Amino acid sequence: MDAQKVKTLTIGPEATIKGAMQSINDAGEKILFVTDERGGLIGVVTDGDIRRGIINGLDLSSPVRKVMRPDFICLSRSASELKKKAKALMKKHLIEYVPVLNRNRELVDIISWIECLNGNGKPPQEMLRHPVVIMAGGMGTRLDPFTKILPKPLIPYGSKPIVEHIMDGLHEWGFHEFILVLNYKKEVIKLYFGENRRQYSVEFVEEDGFCGTAGGVSLLKDRLKSTFILTNCDTILETDYREILRWHGEKGNMLTIIGSHREVSIPYGVLNMANGSFVDIREKPKLDFFINTGTYVLEPEVLDFLERGRHADMDSLITLAKRRYPERVSVFPSWGNWFDIGKWDEYRMSLKRMENVEN
Repeated sequence: MDAQKVKTLTIGPEATIKGAMQSINDAGEKILFVTDERGGLIGVVTDGDIRRGIINGLDLSSPVRKVMRPDFICLSRSASELKKKAKALMKKHLIEYVPVLNRNRELVDIISWIECLNGNGKPPQEMLRHPVVIMAGGMGTRLDPFTKILPKPLIPYGSKPIVEHIMDGLHEWGFHEFILVLNYKKEVIKLYFGENRRQYSVEFVEEDGFCGTAGGVSLLKDRLKSTFILTNCDTILETDYREILRWHGEKGNMLTIIGSHREVSIPYGVLNMANGSFVDIREKPKLDFFINTGTYVLEPEVLDFLERGRHADMDSLITLAKRRYPERVSVFPSWGNWFDIGKWDEYRMSLKRMENVEN
């Protein structure tokens, strides 16, 4: 790994968890190496370690040392056949990265499993046998007047419609079965996908009336027999779906909500008061939240809470599932990019970001 990349994957023990999240997102990897002031490796922290810390109640301002693991597998720079030995360690310990240290225990290199096994680039993905249900029946009033002409799923995003961009992205992770729940301008959507020459299947289910953000899934009760993904047709989420499925399975969840980190700036001085007295003032504070992305992992049993063809919103379904399965509904914290393209401001911002990436 080149020296600049190694640098982007290192972090100090007093850096915040929030800073570590940003570093992982910027580097496009799943791990950071924690080094002391002289560059000595003292621990590693993965996105999973951060996620568990957040779920266990750690504040995002907490130091990364609270979630780092001081035990790690490493190699000495003086060892011969480094990549061969790294590959053997990766297979034995089921890890994706091996740090290389000099005699002073300073981090000098990182060997990734992609380098050892596949060269550079994204590793090939195995096919996932989990259907993806996309709620594509809404009128898209937030994108009016575009949606007076085109249904929201077919609003252009770059060189292709939003919904096709979503499906292509999911297909890269290994998903190959897509079911679109349709209503508004459904014939236009069906016509667009009429001659499907894509590498994945596209099927449709049609609502008789507008069934809300969850009601349309009730039409698939007899069809969905295993874990499935449910998502909106106007949100783009860049995350590790395989990690989400692992998380969902390991926790034995019935419903997993994917939450995206958002920092919200308050443009005013915020007054703190207690017991009727003024405590202090925070000038233009920045607050951290995990917001609902509109993407979920569900077990088919959750659909028992829905009456076929009746209106139901997702928040109501989540509440019912939480009441019935109090320990089996949880949030998967994500800090990858997420865009709500159903809003004009987000739509324009995401288009600008796409242009910058392509250029």
